[in-house]
Amino acid sequence: MNRVEHPLIAINGEMVPGKTAARLSLNNLYADAVLRAGGVPIAIPPVGGPRDIARLLANVDGVVLGGGDDFDLERLGLAKNHPSVQPVMPAKQDFDVELVRAALERKLPILGICYGMQIFAVVDGGSLHQHIPDDRPGAREHRGNVLHAVEVLAGTKLAAIVETRELETVSSHHQAVATVGAKWRVGARDDQGLIEAIERPDLPFCVGVQWHPERSPQGSAHDRLFRALVGAAGVARSRELFSPAR
Repeated sequence: MNRVEHPLIAINGEMVPGKTAARLSLNNLYADAVLRAGGVPIAIPPVGGPRDIARLLANVDGVVLGGGDDFDLERLGLAKNHPSVQPVMPAKQDFDVELVRAALERKLPILGICYGMQIFAVVDGGSLHQHIPDDRPGAREHRGNVLHAVEVLAGTKLAAIVETRELETVSSHHQAVATVGAKWRVGARDDQGLIEAIERPDLPFCVGVQWHPERSPQGSAHDRLFRALVGAAGVARSRELFSPAR
């Protein structure tokens, strides 16, 4: 297999309790979307420490951060948890935090989806709404695969990728990004002002979307997100393979 033509894309899964040990759970829609975009999806379990994560990232070309439950902000020392919070398992949150920090440091192409977008804010200077109904009274419901439109902001990488200013999206969340860190910019909002996408302009490809593009119909503009990720991963891999240092 030629890794330049078929980049390896790591996808973090959810961690669920089992009878003898926790299990990895991964929705195949993420893998299907990566495969259609020309990448080779591989599932990564939330095990190991920083050295293990470094070895993992040295052997993949890009990362998809999938959806999940809520963040335990108390565990991170950031805020007291809202009563509605249903945190992911501690081992998964700890792994994901280290994974994202390391991937950002390596400048790997990353696409964050829902929880996967929110973790960008958690690890890199932003903040979260812990429960939209309380933090933004009167806001629309975002849980349960709700369909709603978002406005893609002009001049962003996201706008160049999806080639449209409005997207019909599938949402399933009650936490959301409230503020972004200094290195980030907002890529999309809904008509009530809620942040729906963020990106790092200084990195080759680092985009987070609050909705679930993998749940949208095939052939829609959402597919372009996965094609852009795989394309960026292929470029990064080819530069590494054919650099003079090698």
